[in-house]
Amino acid sequence: MEISDLLTVEGVVPKLSATSKKQALQELAKRAHAVTGLEERRIFDTLLERERLGTTGVGNGIAIPHGKIAELDRLYGVFARLEKPIDFDSVDEQPVDLVFLLLAPESAGADHLKALARVSRMLRDQNICKKLRGSDNADALFSLLTESSTNNVAA
Repeated sequence: MEISDLLTVEGVVPKLSATSKKQALQELAKRAHAVTGLEERRIFDTLLERERLGTTGVGNGIAIPHGKIAELDRLYGVFARLEKPIDFDSVDEQPVDLVFLLLAPESAGADHLKALARVSRMLRDQNICKKLRGSDNADALFSLLTESSTNNVAA
């Protein structure tokens, strides 16, 4: 499972403007609607439902909101670099500025977990995060995300 299997350049938001976790999830749902064709509200509700189970703010300024939606035919990703860090109820209580949204079909099972692990592993790399934080160009961010995925052989 490569990041390029999940993400397209249209799914990269280089300057997401949000002042709260809820607003960030709304904006991400809007972008996810554009790449999946699913109703924005359905995506947003799925993300909120998942957040109620526990935060997807994993620490070090990173959040990986995710959910399963029956109507999806494959896994989709949306990456956003926030203009300003926001409170995301992260496990380390630090604000979040890098968000990778992952949506999977209900039937994804192990593929959903593999994708989550892949994204998590990539975003644990401080060098990658530093480069992501240093760019506000969608094409450059997409290249960083997909190249780092294929160069990270530990997958």
